[in-house]
Amino acid sequence: MNFDPALLLRLLQLCVTALILAIGMQSTVDDLTYLWRRPRMLLKSMAAMYVLVPLAAVGLARLLPVPFGLKVAIVVVAISAGAPLVPRKLMPLSNDAYVFSVIATSSLLAIVTVPLSLMAIGTLSGATPEITPGEVARLLGKAFLLPLAVGMGIRALVPGLSETLADILLKSGGIILTLGGLVLLVLGWPLLREAGWISILALGLLTGVALAIGHLMGGPDPEDRTALAIACATRHLGIAVLVAAAVPGQRTGVLVMSYLVASLLASIPYVQWRKRYHTAARARG
Repeated sequence: MNFDPALLLRLLQLCVTALILAIGMQSTVDDLTYLWRRPRMLLKSMAAMYVLVPLAAVGLARLLPVPFGLKVAIVVVAISAGAPLVPRKLMPLSNDAYVFSVIATSSLLAIVTVPLSLMAIGTLSGATPEITPGEVARLLGKAFLLPLAVGMGIRALVPGLSETLADILLKSGGIILTLGGLVLLVLGWPLLREAGWISILALGLLTGVALAIGHLMGGPDPEDRTALAIACATRHLGIAVLVAAAVPGQRTGVLVMSYLVASLLASIPYVQWRKRYHTAARARG
């Protein structure tokens, strides 16, 4: 019996939508506009996620001797700014408003920037997925803005219930998404093996570069610096899933999901270092 990875990608897409609904249930308008009230911080954060990381990815795609499918995956990941699947409660940070504002703002901007980035980066790298800007914008609007707005509306109407529902959705959705990603990775392992060790190296290298960019561009608050680094490295898996699901064939989807594993492995040392740093800083303070 043959399993269709595209079907799994669609299921993961629904799971991502549910998770964004949960994030909306835990957030307020003040959280959303936190960055908007701090223009300099907003400019630095978005420049790191939408300009510097994609440019670094284009450089990797052009310089590394990798298969065309991996070039597509690198481009898809690079333009998928934001990190809505990083649970704020699991991050070693106290400024939840900054984390959510980065997530929400990058998702809002993605309606415009993802289609433009697909065209611009595709011109440079020759690795544009075969979808139109209108299709991307429609998918993003339906799958991200709508559930986010609905979630925030539920919080405003029934704040107590929304918190409970959000916790359930985040925990169950996170488990389902992780398991689904691992299943897709296992099913597509022959493709990844065919691409060779250079694929894993390229995906891990992209994560490391993204972490460095976010860390350098973040701040001056050390916790905001950590948050931006994690956001840049994790990227917006939901957008990546949406774009990859629209790409004919399964190779790009497999490699995009492989990035989830590669980014997790590459991020662990950084996260552990920052946890120790923040713990020590709080003890001194």
